[in-house]
Amino acid sequence: MKTTNRPLSPHLSVYKLPLVANMSVLHRGTGIVLTIGSLLVAWWLGAIAAGPEAFATINSILGSWLGKLVLFGWTWALFYHLCNGVRHLAWDTGLGFELPSVDLSSKIVLAASVVLTLLLWLIA
Repeated sequence: MKTTNRPLSPHLSVYKLPLVANMSVLHRGTGIVLTIGSLLVAWWLGAIAAGPEAFATINSILGSWLGKLVLFGWTWALFYHLCNGVRHLAWDTGLGFELPSVDLSSKIVLAASVVLTLLLWLIA
């Protein structure tokens, strides 16, 4: 086997994705999380229809610390996906394509999703 001294392509960890690219990946990920979480909501609604024992079972699962953590994460995913979707609607109208606006709107989406999640959990 012959060896050459050609440079190798760098690994992906060498590259730093811009914030907007990370937000795009996160948007897709939260869409998947929301789909899975919707199955959990359907299970909860089915338990309501199934009777008090089934409802008590799912409430004990969702009332545990792990269940609350899952619900908290699902709530954040919901608000993130909503806020980022609104940003995409603005982009559909042609607004906010300048790089400073894109970076600012990315930070606003992240902050709004955290604030809305915390507000909901504090109120509820």
